[in-house]
Amino acid sequence: MGELVSLTRQSEIAIITINNPPVNALSPGVPEGIAASVESINNDDSIKGAVLIGGGRTFIAGADIKTFESLRSSENRRGAGLLPLLTAIEDSQKPIVAAIHGTAFGGGLEVAMACHYRIAAPSAQVGQPEVKLGIIPGAAGTQRLPRLAGVQKAVEMCAGGNPVGASDAFKAGIVDKLAEGDLLEGAVAFVRELIAKGESPRRTRDLNDKLGDAAANSAIFEAARASARKTARGLIAPLAAIDAVEAATRLSFEEGCRRETELFQQCLQSDQSRGLIHIFFGERAVSKIPGIAKETRVIDIKKAAVVGAGTMGGGITMSYANAGIPVILKEASQEFLDRGLATIKKNYDTSVKRGRFTREYADQRMALITPSLTYDGFSDCDIVVEAVFEGMELKKQVFAELDKVCKPDAVLASNTSTLNVDEIAASTSRPKQVIGHHFFSPANVMRLLEIVRGKATSDEVIATSMALAKKLKKVGVLVGNCRGFVGNRMFAPYQREAQFLVEEGARVEQVDAALYDWGMAMGPLAVGDLAGLDVGWRIRKEYKHLEDPSLRYPLVADRLCEQGRYGQKTGSGWYRYEDRGKGPIPDPGVQKLIEESAEEAGITRREITPDEIIERTIYALVNEGARILEEGFALRAVDIDIIYVYGYGFPAHRGGPMCYADIVGLNKVYDRICDFERVHGAQWAPAPLLKKLAGEGSTFAEYDRARQ
Repeated sequence: MGELVSLTRQSEIAIITINNPPVNALSPGVPEGIAASVESINNDDSIKGAVLIGGGRTFIAGADIKTFESLRSSENRRGAGLLPLLTAIEDSQKPIVAAIHGTAFGGGLEVAMACHYRIAAPSAQVGQPEVKLGIIPGAAGTQRLPRLAGVQKAVEMCAGGNPVGASDAFKAGIVDKLAEGDLLEGAVAFVRELIAKGESPRRTRDLNDKLGDAAANSAIFEAARASARKTARGLIAPLAAIDAVEAATRLSFEEGCRRETELFQQCLQSDQSRGLIHIFFGERAVSKIPGIAKETRVIDIKKAAVVGAGTMGGGITMSYANAGIPVILKEASQEFLDRGLATIKKNYDTSVKRGRFTREYADQRMALITPSLTYDGFSDCDIVVEAVFEGMELKKQVFAELDKVCKPDAVLASNTSTLNVDEIAASTSRPKQVIGHHFFSPANVMRLLEIVRGKATSDEVIATSMALAKKLKKVGVLVGNCRGFVGNRMFAPYQREAQFLVEEGARVEQVDAALYDWGMAMGPLAVGDLAGLDVGWRIRKEYKHLEDPSLRYPLVADRLCEQGRYGQKTGSGWYRYEDRGKGPIPDPGVQKLIEESAEEAGITRREITPDEIIERTIYALVNEGARILEEGFALRAVDIDIIYVYGYGFPAHRGGPMCYADIVGLNKVYDRICDFERVHGAQWAPAPLLKKLAGEGSTFAEYDRARQ
């Protein structure tokens, strides 16, 4: 059968083994190998039954996602390609049992469901996660799953995309038996038991008992669609998955498969699928750092320390504790230390109440945190993260102190969001050990870790930081050292345009609503209130001497801060916050302040459309991203996309700002930016790289590929 699929036997039982490491994906050659094995089994009278099993660490983790791009422009369809194999398995005259360990996801579960029976290791997981890539199951997954698990469970799995453990899969009927001991031995024994009982192959497509009745199903589908519209805002795949499962209850199996294929193709051809698949591969791409050898030593982080117990310091401390790493939390005063520990404990208690953590887990994590008012114990730490206020002199003071107390090979990381890492490093005698670790708030939840390389940072410290990000369950993205790095440097023009728009005539809530409806997790002005307007105010004052008097700058944010309106923390900012449960409340006083500020500056207010809001803010991101990319502060365009999806709430289904620009067309984006330059001035000058790629009819994705 070739190297990808092998056919062996134990007496009268055939063993079909898939050997396509690391995850036994259904790459070209694997379906053909399985099909050939099934044909061989049915042509051999001495074989009475078969086991289908994955070699290595898993069953079949799913389809080969690399083939999806070609499917968009090919006459070959995934469903059509895999369906004949599944039909051949199901049509076998001899019982075939799927033996599942590791994962059976996507096409892997579809293969397993086409087998006549399924046995699973207790640690196995099954699932239909296709919606996370903007598609739906395309090889009868939405048709067979409700026949095994019932309509409710099938809708949950296909529309939500979350995995199900072996025990729950057994209870639902997806799995027929849980293995005790060796999986292969258990599977062979299961086949022999079926043969001894004279059981004929049980074909999933013929099982209709769990398809329910129209009245009960109607309520399930209605509730599922309402939930999908709320939790998967703007996404088409979850709704398509529900439609496909509904087809299983209304149509014959063959007709349901045809309907599923139609819906699969609609999703696959969508921009949403393109964006989500881009992010899927992007998360893997950002871990590859040109010039850093694979054999570079990685420091084993066994003990950590965090300086600063504020919002960021507390969240960073929790990130280390959640990874099982003991961590010292230092503050300058007992009051601040107690406050920080109380916040951490409250966060853990909330997670316990919500069922995310057990009480035992939370207590174990709290026990890993050692509060301190001194640097005692820092000499044993492998990494120290500074998380004090965003002021250069304070940070330099802290690093000078760390230089005296930390061991020579300790990593010294700053959580600065904008400040010069090289200047911070210069306050130590070991700049090669200094690096930026820019966490995002809340640090214990947000997945992004922007890792800032200084000019002296060693390869060892970079490699350690990238490995540590994974240990902390973060997505680490390496960036260069410029003002604001990648994320906040781009965020500045994004926020600038949002504030210009309210000065020019848009209401605060109108700007936020336009971007929220477009897919952003929050509008830019609401984000400012959440982060604290005083943070940006402090940074602006730090860099005030660098402002160009010929350029326009936002007027209102600083005036809000001068009034003590820092956002949610003070109960007012761009909005009022009277009750946390009710969210932001538009404030007429802010509207009056905006109008007065605009009048003083001679700005003529006008009607502004949602389209202009989207273009002004998102294209500002793209334009600055292109500058950053050309200047080398981002390694790849996809790195920028990952930063914005995981750190700034950019909708994953739009692929990040640079991918979104590719989808729109760089020529269209460039032309619109030129329009804005003519109307709004020099701050909209098109980035040279954007102009170049647009003129060539190229894309940021092609730019990335050319530089690999």
